[in-house]
Amino acid sequence: MTYDNVYVSEHPLVKHKLRLLRRNTTEPKKFREIIRELAMLMTYEATRDLELTVSPVETPLGMAEAHELREKIGLVPILRAGLGMVDGVWEMMPSAEVWHLGLYRDEDTLRPVEYYNKLPVEPTVSVCLVLDPMLATGGSAVAAVDVLKRWGVKRIKFVGVIAAPEGLDRMVNTHPDIPIHIAAVDDHLNNEGFIVPGLGDAGDRQFGTG
Repeated sequence: MTYDNVYVSEHPLVKHKLRLLRRNTTEPKKFREIIRELAMLMTYEATRDLELTVSPVETPLGMAEAHELREKIGLVPILRAGLGMVDGVWEMMPSAEVWHLGLYRDEDTLRPVEYYNKLPVEPTVSVCLVLDPMLATGGSAVAAVDVLKRWGVKRIKFVGVIAAPEGLDRMVNTHPDIPIHIAAVDDHLNNEGFIVPGLGDAGDRQFGTG
């Protein structure tokens, strides 16, 4: 099934790095490096429509018409796996604000449980990128977008790496206005709510806790 708001990268570098990420022999240090690199590549694709203002700049040989981002960007990594994507996006947009949402999946119900939220009362950004390597059941992503919409953010995008069809269905049906940028759509979820073939637990593999 295809969706108008789901964008799956076809970039050769994304596909190459995703292979390295999936390998069960990739150690945590290398895994973190690849997550950072994929975050940069996926953000490049997800930010094509950011608004710009004309901002002339003086070069050594004269004035040039140039541009700068007009919108304030917020990064919202879903703890803890989303943390690994922040540095990659920051390299592309060092002025972006980072706001953390702590959500974990109850292993019995597979429902998201919010345990950390330090968003200020009023939005300080106009565009938020929700960062999470895995869109599995979709529960955490849906909950994060719920929070950001209540906060009053004007534009929200989800940036991830691998999605399951079940997670995409849930996100698209609940938030059809949210663009979803991912590197791959895998086959299905297993009984424990993990993406198959996926890459295992992205948090454990980043932090060496698996």
